[in-house]
Amino acid sequence: MNDEQLVAAVLAGRQDDFGELVRRYQGRLVNYLFRIVHNTEEAHDLAQEVFFKVYLALDSFDPRYRFSTWLFRVAQNAAIDFLRKRRLKVVSINRLDGETGEPQEWELPSPDRGPYGDLRNTERGGAIEGAIEELPWEYRELILMRHYGELSYDDIASLKEMPLGTVKNKLFRGRQMLKQKLSDYLTD
Repeated sequence: MNDEQLVAAVLAGRQDDFGELVRRYQGRLVNYLFRIVHNTEEAHDLAQEVFFKVYLALDSFDPRYRFSTWLFRVAQNAAIDFLRKRRLKVVSINRLDGETGEPQEWELPSPDRGPYGDLRNTERGGAIEGAIEELPWEYRELILMRHYGELSYDDIASLKEMPLGTVKNKLFRGRQMLKQKLSDYLTD
């Protein structure tokens, strides 16, 4: 059954079919939310919250549209609300020595896996994520939806209420900006 048929089945009383929708979208949804909130645990919590909201509001789903578009719109709104509510916590990098009571800096483990490991891939991954973060929101959001949320161009156009050509154009421009920002890594 496709997504819309599963929604109809749930609304007809077969609540267990909602689990299939969760199985289909959980990975992509968590990945999409992670790219927005930058925390795995919070992304998982938000995904559960989104599925709960969607389940409660399932009767308001318009079957003329795709379920995935509606699901990711709810997720996008939940992530934005979450970011608005989140406050930065200030944590001291100093700790008190147990014997002298004097402040000391923490010794943090090195993130390197070793001198010859996959350091270059880690650097590239960080560079890509950093470059995405530097994009203006209008491009970053579309990049996240397309490449991390795995939404189709049509789904993004519907979700953002933009013409399909505009979505394609903005994704192209966003990718060009990323390519420019990552030119040092792409030449190696």
